[in-house]
Amino acid sequence: MSHSDRETVLEARDFVKNYGEVKAVRGVSFSVQKGEIFGLIGPDGGGKTSLMRSLVSLLKIDGGELYFKGQAVSGNPDYVRRNIGYMPQRFSLYQDMSVAENLRFFADLFNVDRDLAETRIEELYGFSGLKPFASRKAGALSGGMKQKLALSCMLVHSPDVVVLDEPTFGVDPVSRSEFWQILGKLKEEGTSILVSTAYMDEADLCDRVGLMFNGRILIVDEPSALPERYPGKLYSVRTDEPHLVHDALEESGLCGECNLFGEGVHLTLADGTAESRIGDLLRENNLAFESFEAIESGIEDLFLRLMKGDGDER
Repeated sequence: MSHSDRETVLEARDFVKNYGEVKAVRGVSFSVQKGEIFGLIGPDGGGKTSLMRSLVSLLKIDGGELYFKGQAVSGNPDYVRRNIGYMPQRFSLYQDMSVAENLRFFADLFNVDRDLAETRIEELYGFSGLKPFASRKAGALSGGMKQKLALSCMLVHSPDVVVLDEPTFGVDPVSRSEFWQILGKLKEEGTSILVSTAYMDEADLCDRVGLMFNGRILIVDEPSALPERYPGKLYSVRTDEPHLVHDALEESGLCGECNLFGEGVHLTLADGTAESRIGDLLRENNLAFESFEAIESGIEDLFLRLMKGDGDER
């Protein structure tokens, strides 16, 4: 099914959010379709949290408009809050209450009927694997389990649209993976999910992503399509001396882009530079390298390229 055939559950149209002189979100437009996981990917300070808090009606809108299921968020805050699930970066669990008590408390907070709440809590236990820890105090849970409990508390009133602000931040890799499996199950049940993350590798777990930086969404697409949108040919130098290689390449004027990566340096060639010049330069400078070859670009390469194009002042 193409995106145009699907129902839009969340939408931003030229949305602007300022804090005094600081432009936190600068004319952002995008939409989340029913039953998809949409990821906002980008570094901290890029405007992701301001956008999410505004979408769930917690911040006032300074320009443009946000929509939840076709209704303007600014005019319908109660409708939005009743029907959306929101998990902020620092979700406030009650540390001295047990897992079960936290779930019941949030069910009461959302006015979920008692019998329905018990059924729902059992479902959430099955989902999260928290049943064996029902009587454990929230404060005694690991980081990953706290995140699962926070998600469960937010799902107790069965919202079909959820907004999660960096839910896996600072959580160990195994718990991150388990958390994403839960999001996948939610999606299968028809839940629409907007999730933000600073982890680039989580982009591949989304149906579509928006790369967000400096208050703007730089590009929106399916993760598999993003690398193809990298302009030009990308190369990799594998080396044990990435910083020295990077500095030599930067100073040489032979490169367009030149970025440090885990295994070495990724670069594009400046106009008129022959591929052979790179190896020659490194040998002239006595810099050891294992290989220099053309590579497929990744999402991170595209992001770094787009970020450099968005260097105007905040």
